[in-house]
Amino acid sequence: MKLNYYIYGFILIIFTSCKDSNKKLTQESNHHLTEATHWSYSGETAPEHWAELEQGSDCDGHNQSPINIITKDVVETPTKNHLNILYSPQTFIKKVINNGHTIQFDFESGDSISYLGDTHYLKQIHFHEPSEHKINGIIYPIETHLVHLNKSGNITVLSILGEEGEESQVFEFLESFLPLKNGESKDIHKNIDLSSFFLNEKHFYSYTGSLTTPPCWERVNWVVFKEPIILSVDEVEKLRNNMPINNYRNEQPLNNRIVTFNY
Repeated sequence: MKLNYYIYGFILIIFTSCKDSNKKLTQESNHHLTEATHWSYSGETAPEHWAELEQGSDCDGHNQSPINIITKDVVETPTKNHLNILYSPQTFIKKVINNGHTIQFDFESGDSISYLGDTHYLKQIHFHEPSEHKINGIIYPIETHLVHLNKSGNITVLSILGEEGEESQVFEFLESFLPLKNGESKDIHKNIDLSSFFLNEKHFYSYTGSLTTPPCWERVNWVVFKEPIILSVDEVEKLRNNMPINNYRNEQPLNNRIVTFNY
């Protein structure tokens, strides 16, 4: 999930109501917007070492992400109306970045979702290949994270799993700004129609977890859509060729958390 994905893109989760503390946390998070950390997906800086590398992180916490969603164990609830996707055809992408961990598209102010009675604003989209979340042990070729932030600094991530098939116009548009070398970015300032994902029509799983990259901050709202989107093999390959191989974090223990299926 990322501010290098998540740590490049948003504000630290607010753990205190103290105004001065909130300001300090925000400043710390903004530091992560421009500072690349020394973690990676392999070798001595691989995920199993993140807790050692990131002092003060939650990477060894008990509510971490991603998880394997076992459908026989989920709690079904008719709460689909708790999520309302308010994307418009006039969503403007600000820029695209190859941050060394993923391809990340940052968005200008505008699009949002309503989730659990609060408005969360779209900040960025990034990708993992193969998927981080699993459903009944199934690993998908790609996973797209749409990262949102509310005015209190709370994070909600929409996770869209992808399977290979026909071309996706959305992915064709996004990939028209590639390739990008590690550390390179491009200004875009063009609109994209994310409503073509038809997310309001999909069922989803939800649970409370963490960012899937350091500092692995917890208390992140996760929405994982049951129905995958379709994109072509070439589109998957193009993203793969612009990112580290296997830029995913391994499955984390559920630790008695409840996963809800919203229909």
